[in-house]
Amino acid sequence: MHRIWIFLGALAGLSGVTMAAAGAWIWQALGPAASGLVRTATQMQMSHALALLFCGLSAERTGRGHWAAASFALGILVFCGGLYLRAFEFPRLLGISPQGIIPIGGALLMLGWTLLAISALRPRWPRRK
Repeated sequence: MHRIWIFLGALAGLSGVTMAAAGAWIWQALGPAASGLVRTATQMQMSHALALLFCGLSAERTGRGHWAAASFALGILVFCGGLYLRAFEFPRLLGISPQGIIPIGGALLMLGWTLLAISALRPRWPRRK
């Protein structure tokens, strides 16, 4: 299971670099507000891609961090995805306003950090094989 977190972290990093590179050229035309949203989304995506990679590596070594990784993965999708949708002025996607989902994504990212901290404090048990 840890390999899926490493894969998703690498994919989030790749797409974050792609969005940042495109932002340097294309998103400038959207205006300063949209450009700021894209900048925030790419910064958050890249930092949480690293957190997701860490969770995957930690899960491989200790068996911990799966819940934190799941929260980070969903948080990246919902928070950063919502910011991208808002920057591109998508009014609604599947009947949901991006404005309404962004706080949920932010809460998922915060939950991921909380779960990662809790997993670090749990007593160490021998791994089952």
